[in-house]
Amino acid sequence: MANKDQVKALIQIVQAIADTIKEVGEVPSGVLYAQLMGKMSLENYQYVIDILKQSGKVKESNSHLLSWQE
Repeated sequence: MANKDQVKALIQIVQAIADTIKEVGEVPSGVLYAQLMGKMSLENYQYVIDILKQSGKVKESNSHLLSWQE
């Protein structure tokens, strides 16, 4: 079970990645992960992207293009 600080950090990471995708409108997932790979694992990155997709704020195309959904 995650502690309070871990949950807070996850929320901040999700928000930062959401803000980035919103700002650029759309971005290839691989390009975005390449910018983050020194800071987080692929597994954690995919977890965050899945959260954003499930929220309906981000859509991922078959070609792994992430796009912000208003």
